[in-house]
Amino acid sequence: MRSPSIVQVTPSLPVKTLAEFIAYAKANPGKLNYASAGAGSATNVAGELFNTMAGIKLVHIAYHTNYMSDLMAGQVQASFSPVAQSIEFIKAGKLRALAVTSAKRLDALPDVPAVNEIVPGYEAYVWDAMGAPANTPADIVDKINTALNQTLATPEMKARYAALGAEPMIMTPAEFGKFLAAETEKWGKVIRQSGIKPE
Repeated sequence: MRSPSIVQVTPSLPVKTLAEFIAYAKANPGKLNYASAGAGSATNVAGELFNTMAGIKLVHIAYHTNYMSDLMAGQVQASFSPVAQSIEFIKAGKLRALAVTSAKRLDALPDVPAVNEIVPGYEAYVWDAMGAPANTPADIVDKINTALNQTLATPEMKARYAALGAEPMIMTPAEFGKFLAAETEKWGKVIRQSGIKPE
């Protein structure tokens, strides 16, 4: 499964769109911050990739507890949070969604643009996968993979994921290996460029 994040801000911030947010950040360098689940987390690297591609500098604030209450209260101004974590707060008007980090808009939030409509090429997902020990026989891996993919392809699972702003990742073991290598290279580059250090 993979799920994009939502670029969201506290409602007190005087911006309504992603373009306005970027312009505001450029006019106030170093004065805006974003919350994450910790150094090196998906929410952190998504923010650092955005900093680089948008040409801005949001200050990273690492949390080891839930930061949503601080975001709603305006103690931090923004976050790049998974859709499932944020969607109810957005629908309730407690947070303002500016964009989603998927390649295109989500059915769950059709009025919220994708980041790459404003920052071409930007894309970031949180994803989960199932693994097995390296010495597991190939026929066993293939059998598990087939069963898992069949389950993920059912209309019920697709609908459940879509409601959370997520989608199943139906891949063969070889395809997942290529995906993992590409993700490792992409996010490793972001970590090196931004100087993220483990805590």
